[in-house]
Amino acid sequence: MADLTIKLNNGELMPAIGLGTWRGNESGLLEQTIKTAIDLGYRHIDCAKLYGNQEEIGKALKEVAVPRKDLFIVSKFEENRHRPELVAGALDEILGELQLEYLDLLLMHWPYAIKPEANAMSFASSDIENVPIMDTWRAMEDLVSTGKVRSIGVSNFNQTILEKMVPQCRIVPAVNQIEIHPYNQAKELVKFCKKNGIAVTGYCPLGGRRVNVMNDDLIKHVAEAHIGTPAQVALSWALARGIAVIPKSTNEIRLKQNLHQVTLTSDEMRMIGKIEKQERKVDPVNDNKELEWVFHEDKMECPVI
Repeated sequence: MADLTIKLNNGELMPAIGLGTWRGNESGLLEQTIKTAIDLGYRHIDCAKLYGNQEEIGKALKEVAVPRKDLFIVSKFEENRHRPELVAGALDEILGELQLEYLDLLLMHWPYAIKPEANAMSFASSDIENVPIMDTWRAMEDLVSTGKVRSIGVSNFNQTILEKMVPQCRIVPAVNQIEIHPYNQAKELVKFCKKNGIAVTGYCPLGGRRVNVMNDDLIKHVAEAHIGTPAQVALSWALARGIAVIPKSTNEIRLKQNLHQVTLTSDEMRMIGKIEKQERKVDPVNDNKELEWVFHEDKMECPVI
């Protein structure tokens, strides 16, 4: 349900069901989608500078009747702003686009850095640079006292990186946002995050494109048993694991359906948990071999932490 929350390690409450906005402006409907979602009960809106649509989101947020204090707005800064002297400006740019005075949660979008002049959507191996993750993170820690951001976290961070990072943190990441769905369950990473007080948000919780979770025979069978949809099953499975979800849709019917869980039995949770397919929708190695370490820890040479 829309009022389900996850308590972060700093005491802030994050709504467990949010709205993803990646490529949400492709149909030209994003501004109206944000308004509709908030009218339906969504309070958690996930954004990113990389998505290129924060100005449309900002316009919608200005026009909704729900008070700002009742919304939970997340954004992420790009890899070309990892140099510590650029982090504060990256936040200010995000706030300007969203027309907000503060973010509820700011995330480091990726654990790798590229040169400031590089395009985060299209860059070459020569654009990758070695900015220590902790240098970037300490700049993020300094932002909390400014009042411009209430919580800070990371995105797409694997366990190897977090194991080296967490002991050095003054502020432990509140959230790690990662790809989570029945075909990419990330059991060990989720376990590690929970043990260290890091909440997990699952992006692409329904799979998508070549990751065809919605047509999985087991997921469809469970949905039929509950007179629900495959999407509701996938979302409910993640929520039952204590993972926040940020599905994306511009369809009002699906937006409404995604807010409502089905109560899965322990046997259903166990069966879904045993799905052996390992498929990922997002993987930077598809574009750049040098980034193989991000998701393939067995081949990882850990970056500068």
